[in-house]
Parts: sequence; C-alpha cells; structure tokens
Amino acid sequence: MVVGPRVLENGSLQIRARLIIPAEEIDIRVTTSGGPGGQHANRSLTRVVTSFDVRASGVLSVASRELLEERLGSVVRASSSRFRSQGQNKSAALLHLAEKIADALTVQTPRRASKPTRASKIRRVDEKKARSRVKEQRRRPSED
Repeated sequence: MVVGPRVLENGSLQIRARLIIPAEEIDIRVTTSGGPGGQHANRSLTRVVTSFDVRASGVLSVASRELLEERLGSVVRASSSRFRSQGQNKSAALLHLAEKIADALTVQTPRRASKPTRASKIRRVDEKKARSRVKEQRRRPSED
C-alpha cells in the first residue's frame, strides 16, 4: 500500500509509510494575510507559515537529512493564506510542507538509453531516402 504525504490528527506529518515527522519538530507561526479583504484581512491572524529545521530533526536518517539540505536548504518552509479560516490554512500549509519534503526525498531512477528498434531504423532510412528524392528533384537537369 502506497501512502502519500498527509497530516495526522495530532499535527504530525506522515511523509512515507515509515517516516513520520512529529508535531514538536514543526514550527507554526500565524500572521495577518494581507491583500484585499478589508478589516478582516488586516486584523485576523489567518495566514499560517510552517517551518521544519532539517538539521535539528531527530527522525531523519543521515542520508535523508543530506538530501533534504541539498535540495531545500536547512529550513523548509510552507505557507498558506488561501482560506479565511486559520484552521484550514494550517492544514493546507502542513500538507504543502509534507509534499515539499516528500518530493525532495524522492530519488529519480536514472534513464537507461535503449537501442533503436528495427522498425525505427527502417523508418529513419526511408525518411532519408524520401528527403534525398525531394532534393534531387530540385536540382537542375543534367545536359546529357
């Protein structure tokens, strides 16, 4: 069963099946969202900024810590101010943080070059012959 990044009920982040970042390692700050919205936007603390200190984490392996630090830096941040509710923005910011970490920890397998198929070789040669005939038709006729 493949488990994607998700926020657990206690505020922890489940990145993979066996990697859970505890809520204690995630710093959550709230600020005013700014932008249009009048007094509600100017006075309400609805924007949520989450941050995760990679170096101080006790749950990451050395290899994971190095990979995260190389790709995202020593502190990973995510914010959300999409919603009018602080709770919804908190969930969105935590999920975004989890997705960023999961994407950074994903190691792409290198592409192995394959040989061209027999049919593709034949098509290539046929296209070259057709092009050659077109160019041959453009030449001046010989005088013999």
